[in-house]
Amino acid sequence: MTTDVTGAIDSGRTALGIELGSTRIKAVLIGPDHEPLAVGSHDWENQLVDGLWTYSLDEVWSGVQQSVAALAEDVRRRHGVELTGVGALGVSAMMHGYLAFDADGTLLAPFRTWRNTNTGRATERLSAEFGVNIPHRWSVAHLYQAVLDGEEHIGRIDHLTTLAGYVHWQLTGEKVLGVGDASGMFPIDAATGGYDATMLARFDELAAEAGAQLGLAGLLPAVAVAGQPAGALTEAGARLLDPAGRLRAGTPLCPPEGDAGTGMVATNSVAPRTGNVSAGTSIFAMVVLEGDLAGVHRELDLVTTPAGDPVAMVHCNNGASELDAWAGLFGQFARALGAEVDSAQVFQTLFTAALDGARDGGGMLAYNYLSGEPITDFEEGRPLFLRSPDSPLDLGSFMRTQLFSSLATLRIGMDVLLQAEGVQLDRMFAHGGLFKTEGVAQRFLAAAIDTPVSVGDVAAEGGAWGIAVLAAFATGRAPGQSLADYLDTAVFAGTSMQTHLPDPDDVAGFDAFMRRYVAALPVERAAVAHVAVGDRPTDPTPSAATTEEQPA
Repeated sequence: MTTDVTGAIDSGRTALGIELGSTRIKAVLIGPDHEPLAVGSHDWENQLVDGLWTYSLDEVWSGVQQSVAALAEDVRRRHGVELTGVGALGVSAMMHGYLAFDADGTLLAPFRTWRNTNTGRATERLSAEFGVNIPHRWSVAHLYQAVLDGEEHIGRIDHLTTLAGYVHWQLTGEKVLGVGDASGMFPIDAATGGYDATMLARFDELAAEAGAQLGLAGLLPAVAVAGQPAGALTEAGARLLDPAGRLRAGTPLCPPEGDAGTGMVATNSVAPRTGNVSAGTSIFAMVVLEGDLAGVHRELDLVTTPAGDPVAMVHCNNGASELDAWAGLFGQFARALGAEVDSAQVFQTLFTAALDGARDGGGMLAYNYLSGEPITDFEEGRPLFLRSPDSPLDLGSFMRTQLFSSLATLRIGMDVLLQAEGVQLDRMFAHGGLFKTEGVAQRFLAAAIDTPVSVGDVAAEGGAWGIAVLAAFATGRAPGQSLADYLDTAVFAGTSMQTHLPDPDDVAGFDAFMRRYVAALPVERAAVAHVAVGDRPTDPTPSAATTEEQPA
């Protein structure tokens, strides 16, 4: 095995995937059998600057370089060889957001991430005009909001892209985007596989009405589907990735994709009637559709798989970050008592305790809203925990409540998809840090959506592994082979899955929790109105939204 791995690394029969997630930049090297050979990562975090969530581009490159350097060291440590090149390369990143550049390649405004919810006027107008849901985080919503706000840089835009598209552009010189990521910039026409021409023309009319002459079609990246070539690593790109010079120019790249698309690949859920849930800073579900939806729903985005097939996406801005904060607090307490514990032990202990908690959380409630949450119509959030006077305060019920909270908004969107639209699911896969403790979050997700949930033994490396697989697919598939067939026959054949069926008592408990959760949304709204963030004052006058229950 060691000789085979060493030979694969030396001869470049490998694929490198790099994914820029919300809290971690990760690099994964896979061999000819798609098994991970080495991993490198770098932690980072978004910043709230002038009221908007952002990352600096300097942090992008320092993080990528540190991840690649850590991967090269992992190759040396595990396999005793130097990494001198790879056979294929792919880049993925968090979807959506806004990166606008002028003709010289200069960034015109700080990167606006998917997490921002300042695009309310834009989403309402565009959704009405296009007849499809345009979420707050989509690139076109950010662009139109900037037009409505009269931002100075609008007239100088030469190119718009996502984070994955930006990194790929710098590595290859190619302004291209995988169709899955592109579908989070602007609606895709299923008939052509490109951006919807009618909607592009209508957008230009709306921008002109607001005083901006744009020609949006010329500003967006080209669209490519999985398997198509998308350029090669340039000399300058190789130095950007690895200033030490270990990576060679000329390496072919697959189309850059978003983290939603790589999550579908990492869980083998690109075929109709399959779906996956990815849980990290945000939490979202992707369900591959058999046909069009009957209606337009603000809870559902219409995007695509990396192969271009239609997908309904339920995206919630707030995922596991508040759980991380509570785990950090309990870890501090344990260390204050003199216990030597690491974060993995803390999570394992807390998640396991949740299994013994009251089925419905025991009357406790939690809202994990660190930022706005469009599904429940919040432009801002305040993390909140509350209980009634007769609620017991025990660790198991408290942790079950926190875990239920991380799934609650997802449940609201999935109800629209599965009940209102009647979409059928044969299998749902889960991946991400929330599911690392075996049998806990997986069990609660099964209860939340009343559907069997599977966790695999390969998706542990997540989207970075998924984009490495897409890179391998682009260079190694059989002629005419589909992505779904490649995953079934070349990647996931023989892979084991652990499936948890929904427990009727858990389902009833989650239903009871959700009734309290929706009824108490005005409490969260009051917290937003009356609890200041930083130096911003609160609004002392309750609005109607503060005192009236909002629709779920």
